[in-house]
Amino acid sequence: MKAPPRSAFGASPSRGRNQRPGKAGSAVAPVLALLLLVVSGWADARTLKGRVTHVTDGDTIWVRPAGAGAALQVRLQGIDAPEICQAFGVQARDALAARLLHRPVEIDVRAQDKYERTLARVSVKGQDVGSWLVADGWAWSSGFRRHAGPYAKEQQAARSERRGLWVDAAPLEPRTFRKQHGSCYPGP
Repeated sequence: MKAPPRSAFGASPSRGRNQRPGKAGSAVAPVLALLLLVVSGWADARTLKGRVTHVTDGDTIWVRPAGAGAALQVRLQGIDAPEICQAFGVQARDALAARLLHRPVEIDVRAQDKYERTLARVSVKGQDVGSWLVADGWAWSSGFRRHAGPYAKEQQAARSERRGLWVDAAPLEPRTFRKQHGSCYPGP
């Protein structure tokens, strides 16, 4: 029996043993998405400029890149705002919309989350939007384990001055709310 032909790199052109038909393309999708970002101008130096076209809730916006292209869903990194169906959720969204909607912003891309949103620090006129939201009491500084998060000082000031959601003596953190009540956006 004749051996299968080898490529210039010594590998067989056929699928590997652990690859199933249809699965090989799933590893290509993130690469293609990144390539699309580069081609559209979104990935140059990971700092992007665009205009806010929609505010979903207190920590998620849609930004259309400067020049053209489809809007990108952006989750503000370092904060967690109340869920839209939670106490202060609508107020947090409205505060963010009043500050950003239809305005130019600069985005410092950090990563992509499990919901395929771009995680980024966002600034408007040089001011960090996450810092502003936490300082005005419309979001929590996202901590992890024992780390208080990037906006811990702003959160402490908002809490002590009872701004925004801190008028409530013990506001429920969004992660706790989600564990107790689930998503505000029920699935199909």
